[in-house]
Amino acid sequence: MTASESTDQYFREAAGIMGLSGNMQKLLLTPEREVKVQVAMEMDNGELATYIGYRVQHNRSRGPMKGGLRYHPEVDADEVLSLATLMTWKTAVVDIPYGGAKGGIQIDARSLSPGELERLTRRFVDEIHDVIGPDKDIPAPDMGTNAQVMAWIMNQYEKYHGFNPACVTGKPVELHGAAGREEATGRGVGLLTIALLEKEEKNIEGARIALQGFGNVGKFAAQYLHERGAKLVAISDAYGGIYNPQGINVPLLTDYVATHKKVLNFPESEAISNEELLTADCDVLIPAAIGGVIVDSIVPHIRAKYIVEAANNPTVPSADRALAKRGIILLPDILANAGGVTVSYFEWVQNRQHFRWDLERVRHELDRKMIDAFETTWSLATEKKVPLRLAAYLVGIGRVGRATALGGY
Repeated sequence: MTASESTDQYFREAAGIMGLSGNMQKLLLTPEREVKVQVAMEMDNGELATYIGYRVQHNRSRGPMKGGLRYHPEVDADEVLSLATLMTWKTAVVDIPYGGAKGGIQIDARSLSPGELERLTRRFVDEIHDVIGPDKDIPAPDMGTNAQVMAWIMNQYEKYHGFNPACVTGKPVELHGAAGREEATGRGVGLLTIALLEKEEKNIEGARIALQGFGNVGKFAAQYLHERGAKLVAISDAYGGIYNPQGINVPLLTDYVATHKKVLNFPESEAISNEELLTADCDVLIPAAIGGVIVDSIVPHIRAKYIVEAANNPTVPSADRALAKRGIILLPDILANAGGVTVSYFEWVQNRQHFRWDLERVRHELDRKMIDAFETTWSLATEKKVPLRLAAYLVGIGRVGRATALGGY
């Protein structure tokens, strides 16, 4: 099953419960625009390299489209479509005035020099600048991109359209970015992990957590949970994982990774594989790396009671159903990892107003938005007696569907 087929399956299950007609389902699923462009650039060695860039704009019934830009070897048209669709429901679940979009280039950003990365980014903007912008589609960082890449995007866009910092979010704070944007997704994951445990009358202090992925999202989620007393017993990255049943010192690990670039061989820990991390003895499992890691064969061996999806699409639909049958409570990606797009919205608002918020206000507004969305989803799940993923889709699709009907099409 492809990534977009998985996303569509979740949609259709919710749409069936809502009684949406086949024509309305097709309207809400069909992307408004799919862009595929040639990105040609000169490498440092003088050779010409050509890549394919994608930008899928899914829905704008609730506002301009919003979504990340990823540079990753697994990027393809289907993945980008799936993620753009997810963004439509995600922005609706947290009730911010956006639709969904996504973009990417199939390349390992780590293989490029800084100069090559900049040239790649600028050439990509040259090809898509006319279909993005603060009132059309606002990119943001994703896998393989960061604040520096967003700064290049803004600079290149402004060569065509003049001063316009709201054309992209996730920029450096020094270049009209928002305080707290880098930590936002991880902070939201941590915040909702605690909220979920509280609903189950569990305490975060001493809760054992296994975290797959120690990139931007995983690192900040781990720090947030560690500071509030959780015990991170297993952490992994692309190279492997570490395990310590007594708990991993997250601040020391952060410093260690800054130097060694990986979590392996961290002192006072046992080396484990990423698959062993998924089945580690823990209370909460947080997949915060790539999609499609929780599959049917893994489900019988998962020992966590709760799963919080920090990554996009980490659980395939058949495994999702198997987890529900086992009574494992799963907080879905379109809610759990929505902190990033929420603070991107705050950045966009500040750029449009030419007024900067301080970090305290950003965190306060983020926490409020995330908790409100969680409470709405939890209440609907309880009322309808459905899993949290289905409840989140019901919330998101309902808001997008009503906006579409009211606005006309």
